[in-house]
Amino acid sequence: MTPHPKYPHVFSPLKVGNTSIKNRILMGSMHTGLEDLPDAGDRLAAYFVERAKGGVGMIITGGIGPHRTAGLGAKLVGEADVAMHRQVTQAVHAADPTVKIVMQILHTGPLAGTPDCVAPSAIKSRIGRHVPHELSEDGIAEQIAAFANCARLAKDAGYDGVEIIGSAGYLISTFLVEKTNRRTDQWGGSWENRMRFPVEVVRAVRKAVGPDFIFVFRISAMDMLQGGMAWDEVVSLAKALEAEGVDVISTHFCWHESFVPTIATMVPRAAFAGVTGRLRKELSIPVITSNRINMPQVAEEVLARGDADIISMARPMLADADLVNKAREGREDEINTCIACNQACLDHTFTGRLTSCLVNARACRETEIAITPADSAKDIAVVGAGPAGLAFATIAAERGHRVTLFEAAEEIGGQFNLAKRIPGKEEFHETLRYFARMIELRRVTLRLGTRVDATTLAAEGFDEVIVATGITPRTPAIPGIDHPKVARYVDVITGRTPVGRKVAIMGAGGIGFDVAELITHEGASAALDIDTFAREWGVDFKNHPRGGVTGIEPQVAHNSREVTLLQRKATPVGQGLGRTTGWTHRLALQRRGVKMVSGVDYVKIDDAGLHCTIGGEPALLDVDTVIICAGQEPARGLHDELAALGVKSQLVGGAFEASELDAKQAIKQATELAVAM
Repeated sequence: MTPHPKYPHVFSPLKVGNTSIKNRILMGSMHTGLEDLPDAGDRLAAYFVERAKGGVGMIITGGIGPHRTAGLGAKLVGEADVAMHRQVTQAVHAADPTVKIVMQILHTGPLAGTPDCVAPSAIKSRIGRHVPHELSEDGIAEQIAAFANCARLAKDAGYDGVEIIGSAGYLISTFLVEKTNRRTDQWGGSWENRMRFPVEVVRAVRKAVGPDFIFVFRISAMDMLQGGMAWDEVVSLAKALEAEGVDVISTHFCWHESFVPTIATMVPRAAFAGVTGRLRKELSIPVITSNRINMPQVAEEVLARGDADIISMARPMLADADLVNKAREGREDEINTCIACNQACLDHTFTGRLTSCLVNARACRETEIAITPADSAKDIAVVGAGPAGLAFATIAAERGHRVTLFEAAEEIGGQFNLAKRIPGKEEFHETLRYFARMIELRRVTLRLGTRVDATTLAAEGFDEVIVATGITPRTPAIPGIDHPKVARYVDVITGRTPVGRKVAIMGAGGIGFDVAELITHEGASAALDIDTFAREWGVDFKNHPRGGVTGIEPQVAHNSREVTLLQRKATPVGQGLGRTTGWTHRLALQRRGVKMVSGVDYVKIDDAGLHCTIGGEPALLDVDTVIICAGQEPARGLHDELAALGVKSQLVGGAFEASELDAKQAIKQATELAVAM
């Protein structure tokens, strides 16, 4: 086979157990919520088929529970559960017989949200709801048998293999770590005893499925816990699993309760692949790496360095099901790149909502949102090239409509042009690159630097007008709001307005946090430099102490400003940020000395600073700069002017709803409108 000219490692086949996979990209496991729906079979089949057709070599499903205590709605415990899974495997194999589909077996252990959750010891997880029941000897035997039974049923359902997840703070991993395993019997105490449970699970599973079934085991190669697994324990566990018949070791990083981000956009690309590479040298079976590998060139670099045999891309497959095909065909500039925002995927998962993707609203809604040719082509004007306008324009044009996109600025992007300037959010450049390419490919007529008015739009006779004019930053009605100390967040982010040494930020929503990040950041962006990231989050990649964390105060670059982040609400500052990323933003700013104050009422701004009340008590903040991040209003002027002329228009994005700047909702709304028009 002729090597691929740009990605020779990515597109080389690999022997896995007694079979092979056609390339080195797999779609990693994600629990999407589709598994729990009444029509799960139909929707999962459509979801996975789209990815199979997109070119991946292997797919690993979301977690499926092997036992009633597993904490998942999706389970495979008896013959009655097999039919839905068989529907999925048959659909995938029919779409592309060369794609392997592997079912993940997941027991959440102490993280199960039910009172009957179980663990090796009755120790509550920091993020768990309940104190788990300590498993008896008989209970442990029952769980081992359940894993084996689940794997056997998966084989009967037509899967090519199973993955057992033994990481992240779920059941198996809690046996491995002393802090969660306080047993004094054969299942606890010494390392040999603590690793006994995963070894016995693997032994039982391999016996149940035979030698020709792919068997992947996911371990915590670096669990980011104080007192977590030592490196020699990681190695000895992986070797023991290999000896028991595991075909592939998949490396995982971080328990869910760790205080180190591992998959957010602030994490450098492929930050943890070197850890996988170190483990790979100890084994003779293939090794998978993951976390923040979102483009084919990154995957190729990791493979070329010898850091892994297979690259797991999970969320990137939500963002673009055709990622692998596009790479193989040299169309990398057409990839809708995962920006690791977590807003529609993990934030949804951990709040019980259906998973999707901020940059691809069709993800997990393949049976609901179909991009098909329009019944009749229309001439459509779209005003505003922010996220909503871009999504609508490109999808409508893909359907065959003739689209003209007007934008007052000299570049597309709207609020994304502000986001991409924030340290840790550099991935937003990728989304704008993608939309620019889609505008070109789909022949959208783009008019930059054009502030179109209602009269012009009416005169041009468009069949439809879409107003995606975004938002206008809200200006609080307080005395002194025009004082020279006052700066608007747009001017601060773009660098048009200088910022003093002592700063008050009015508003602690997402924009307020972004501004605080920008003005307190000095030196390299941790998202672009692994060494900086490691220092700022206390990770020791070189020496790999227990858990991979140093245990000392993280080293944050010096911040020369005194910054106070203020909010009117009496609730904790930052409470409304994303479920899975908000804590990282709060912690990063706290480490830079940013003060966060809630329950604030603003009185006035003058030469002395910002006068306010905090908890009802008068206060004066002696600051040089007051940055206004006090929300926004829909920019609906054009919509109203068109209505006055009798021209019907439709609002999308911030122009429709601006209570929060929400690109996820804007792109979703624009997508739904474009496919319905």
